[in-house]
Amino acid sequence: MIGRFWRGWATPQHAQAYEELFRTSIIPGLQRIDGFAGAYVLRKDAGEEVEMMTITLFESLEAIRAFAGNEPTLAHVTTEARQLLSRFEHTVTHYEVVLAP
Repeated sequence: MIGRFWRGWATPQHAQAYEELFRTSIIPGLQRIDGFAGAYVLRKDAGEEVEMMTITLFESLEAIRAFAGNEPTLAHVTTEARQLLSRFEHTVTHYEVVLAP
C-alpha cells in the first residue's frame, strides 16, 4: 500500500468548507477508483491559517495513476478546492506503508 501525502492552507473560515468538500465530493470520487484504500484529512490551526494535510491510501502506483494521471507526484487539486485554499503544495510525497494496525 502507498500513502500519498499533500498539504494545503486555508483561512479559518474556508477550512471547514474544504473539509466538507473533501467529505462530500472528493472522497466519493476517490471511492470509484479501483485500488483506493482510504483517506484522512488532518488539520492544524496555525494562527491566521489552517494547515490541511491529506493522506490518501492506494494499493498500488497503478491505482494512484488512475487518480492522478501519468505524473503521479503532481498534486491533483480540484477547481473547487483551489477556490477554498490560500495556497497549496504542487507536488505530493509518496510513502510505502510498511506497518498498519
